[in-house]
Amino acid sequence: MTVAATPAATPFPEDFLWGTATASHQVEGGNTNNDVWLYEHVPNTMYAESSGDACDHYNRYRSDIALLASLGLNAYRFSLEWSRIEPAPGEFSAVAIAHYRDMLRACHEHGLTPIVTYHHFTSPAWLIARGGWEDKATPGLFARYCRRVTAELGDMFDLVCTMNEPNLAILLREMGLCEATPGARLNNPTWVGAARALGTTADRVAGFQLSATQEAFEVKVAAHRAAVEAIKGVDPAMRVGWTLANSDFHAAPGGEERVARMIEENNLRYLRVSEGDDFVGLQTYNRTVLGPDGPVPPAEGAVVNPAGEEIWPWAIGAVIRQAQEIVKVPIIVTENGLNTEDDAQRVDFLRTAIAEVGAAIADGAPVGGYMCWSAMDNFEWIFGYGPKFGIIAVDRDTQERTLKESARVYGEIARTNGAVLGGRARRDR
Repeated sequence: MTVAATPAATPFPEDFLWGTATASHQVEGGNTNNDVWLYEHVPNTMYAESSGDACDHYNRYRSDIALLASLGLNAYRFSLEWSRIEPAPGEFSAVAIAHYRDMLRACHEHGLTPIVTYHHFTSPAWLIARGGWEDKATPGLFARYCRRVTAELGDMFDLVCTMNEPNLAILLREMGLCEATPGARLNNPTWVGAARALGTTADRVAGFQLSATQEAFEVKVAAHRAAVEAIKGVDPAMRVGWTLANSDFHAAPGGEERVARMIEENNLRYLRVSEGDDFVGLQTYNRTVLGPDGPVPPAEGAVVNPAGEEIWPWAIGAVIRQAQEIVKVPIIVTENGLNTEDDAQRVDFLRTAIAEVGAAIADGAPVGGYMCWSAMDNFEWIFGYGPKFGIIAVDRDTQERTLKESARVYGEIARTNGAVLGGRARRDR
């Protein structure tokens, strides 16, 4: 007599989404119509290098999607490039829309649920020329784009992220990586060069990723709400949310007041906007330790990556639990991963971080998916191609893809719905 094996216990629901994430500009290559391409190419730019051909995902998407599916994943989060779809105000490209329709078709052919992000940091250059993400007309223009995309492609998916990490600039400002006021941009050669090319002034160059002003907060919130209304107006059944770069803030001695302010400004006020949405996407990579004057370096003896950055996989569990307390909507982990050249560190990170997600689910958190950042080593914005987050390596000369051990390990976690992880993650951190 044959006795069937009893499946290992797992906190992850049967319909849990296991996937990876990418962003159009970071992997497609040749996105010459958007603002970030412009920033990369102005004199004395802050960008380490040009995105160039990136990972050529615009042409290789079918083989890339097949490779992701072969790991045992069941979802793929990717973004549409607004500047391809609407290269001039009110002018929509049938060719670009057809391209993304075939990407969606490829996902379905390989059993991957598409999670579609309508805006992942990059904007059409024409939008920035008129004031970008501090201009009061932007929410209506973004809603027009979202309405058109949903009408053209919405029959191919039912999960939409309106925009990616509208709060990231707040964290970057705390780390000294972007300006706190429009006027401060007048001293940044990147914005000065972009303004010259766009026929405007540097204080009005308000790109999405690096605008941390109160005006940007208000415009992004209005744009998200206008997008939700536009999308639901086309397809009321579409599940819509946005993704947030929420951090696990810890206080070094004397940093308690600063931490309390950042928890409110970076995390909680954005979570409150999500109330009433169909889900919220949570994205975190690490904890942020603040002293009275700002971020502090890793403590002596901390586990760090080759770049000296602390590795703290428990952050995702803390961020989920915080969100669960603040906003009563389903959660998807839309990004989580590790920058390291040492893939053994990534393997350990993924096992611990995903176990933390499972522990939160076991305690009642409504988490419906986990997207590892990133599918492949790609262009990481101002840092260029230096950081390595991918579970797939990409040869910069040949575009050859090579699976890392972390890809195989993550695939096994996905195929077993987390059962291979065994017990709960440590909670004594």
